[in-house]
Amino acid sequence: MARLLFISDLHLAPERPDIIQLFINFLDHQAASAKQLYILGDFVEYWLGDDDTAKGLEPVFNKMKQISEQGLEIFLMHGNRDFLMGEELARRCGCTLIPDPYIIDIDNTPVILMHGDTLCTDDVRYQELRLMLRHPDWQKEFLAKSLTERTLLAEALRKKSMEETGKKSEDIMDVNTTAVEQAFQEHQVQLMIHGHTHRPGIHQLTIEQQKLTRIVLGDWYRQGSCLELNHIDDFRLTEFH
Repeated sequence: MARLLFISDLHLAPERPDIIQLFINFLDHQAASAKQLYILGDFVEYWLGDDDTAKGLEPVFNKMKQISEQGLEIFLMHGNRDFLMGEELARRCGCTLIPDPYIIDIDNTPVILMHGDTLCTDDVRYQELRLMLRHPDWQKEFLAKSLTERTLLAEALRKKSMEETGKKSEDIMDVNTTAVEQAFQEHQVQLMIHGHTHRPGIHQLTIEQQKLTRIVLGDWYRQGSCLELNHIDDFRLTEFH
């Protein structure tokens, strides 16, 4: 099987040109020889709708389009910061939007891909906010506003989120064990790949005598993080600069 790559939580923004360049380098080198690239949410710091001017991000979108035209399949999942990404942006980047969760087949084995925030059920306030922001009525009302209004609202939400995050315990913001087990059982998978928590690692667990694996992708705040998967039991989770 050809190489599959999985990344998440890049949080690309004009204020972090070093990470933008790191991602472009990643596309030119690691990703160029892969078959598929999955971006599992929070690709950008926030997205206001597909009429977003995306100032400073044009080189990223252009490079993704170029690499996709050369044969790399790129799949893009919504995160908690960029849930308003639409089909127009996907076309611009040469990507295919995928739902959360999303099941793929690797070596005739189903694998579940998620952003990961739905697993953090102990954070009740966040889950309530998520429910509101994902509601079609809220999104329709938000997208009807001017780009200036949306920018101000997004900045206010971002500031509030950062303030609340600073007050929460680390445990509350991590995945809930029961939620993880329920996801494995509901979707009947042996491997789960997700991001969101910014706690990269490989976790082994056993449910009903079946050995399962949960891989958590790292964020791109100070370095790159990527899961490379060649077969269901042949993978590497690495960081790079």
